[in-house]
Amino acid sequence: MIAAPTSGCGKTTFTLGLLRALRDRGLRVQPFKSGPDYIDPLFHQMAAGVESVNLDTYMSSPAHVQSLFGHYGIGADACIVEAAMGLFDGADGPRGSAAEVAEVLDVPVVLLVSAKAVAYSVAPLIYGFRHFNPRLRLAGVVFNFVASDRQLVTLRRACEDAGVPCLGYLPRNPDLVIPSRYLGLTLEEREKVNSLITLAAQEVVSHIDVDQLLEVTNGVNRLDGVNEANGVDEAHGANRVDEASISRIAVARDAAFNFTYRANIDALRALGEVIFFSPLQDNVLPPCDLLYLPGGYPELFAEQLADNSAMREKIRAYAEAGGRVLAECGGFMYLCRDIDGQPMCDILPYSATMQGSRLHLGYRETLLNDIALRGHEFHYSTTIPEAPKFFVHYKNVRAGYPHWYWADDPQKLSALLAL
Repeated sequence: MIAAPTSGCGKTTFTLGLLRALRDRGLRVQPFKSGPDYIDPLFHQMAAGVESVNLDTYMSSPAHVQSLFGHYGIGADACIVEAAMGLFDGADGPRGSAAEVAEVLDVPVVLLVSAKAVAYSVAPLIYGFRHFNPRLRLAGVVFNFVASDRQLVTLRRACEDAGVPCLGYLPRNPDLVIPSRYLGLTLEEREKVNSLITLAAQEVVSHIDVDQLLEVTNGVNRLDGVNEANGVDEAHGANRVDEASISRIAVARDAAFNFTYRANIDALRALGEVIFFSPLQDNVLPPCDLLYLPGGYPELFAEQLADNSAMREKIRAYAEAGGRVLAECGGFMYLCRDIDGQPMCDILPYSATMQGSRLHLGYRETLLNDIALRGHEFHYSTTIPEAPKFFVHYKNVRAGYPHWYWADDPQKLSALLAL
């Protein structure tokens, strides 16, 4: 696990560089993301060439997290988990934190420490992270934003005195910054991200002892016995969702709709064939028994979505005819009358707007058909009039702002689909 004392230490940049550096060595690398984030996993996939997997001990059980790690990591030479926020920051104190994920998985932690405006006083910080939870294995420290060789000498001494190996550093480099949360949505922006990942990998190889890092993080953990069959059964609920009427699931996936959990999609595959399509580019909705519209950035592509009237009309006709629709956040906005004046599918009686936007962020929990659902909400938009807190229900459409996690229990998916 790549973790840090706080946010802003450069975990994503370091993780991307390490993923690409190991991939360049010819290793099969499987990335993971601690917590509910949808954006970092998209970058992980660009760096590793493999789709990333979210591990969240608040939205799902520890057993499910172990099962996911065993299932998706079984064929990899290296598994890398990027932590969220600070190591011990969770939904409720340490509950749901990256530290809890590391403990559940019994994986070693590499602590990325910001070297901005610090010197030897970083020693007690490192010492504290080493000893605060004795069940965690702190394998080493990497410093980021190092300004000079002289500072590095002091930082290495601080590590030595704290009893933790220093595995290397990343120099202060203004080019090693992800400037926008929207990067990677278009071909031009993907090229920018790929250039950043390439540079990060070069810095990792130049300034970090990758061989030592692999050595101190290598070893047997309690998940080595998890086999693929168990992983599929526990993680995805294969053959346990009684939805015989669903055999084809159409899933929106393009630059406007791309916030999904990999395990959720695989849980849909337990129901039937998953067909991806693009509301931006395609004119025809694939024949389906369930339409899934996940979150993303429809507001950035509102004009293009509006111009594709053929797709909007087909989705509207499908919903009005009683077709099953599950829509989250950006997908919910797409079903509204419009987004800031740009016409959308006009299925739900709301207008989505970014005007006066403010961040709505955090875990969400509700009971649906007596089943406890947990998910995550991350959006700036609002609706006029204000939509219900969790779900809008129209015919066989269920939509709302939260991104729900259902891969750990087939009853959750059944509750969502029991429209």
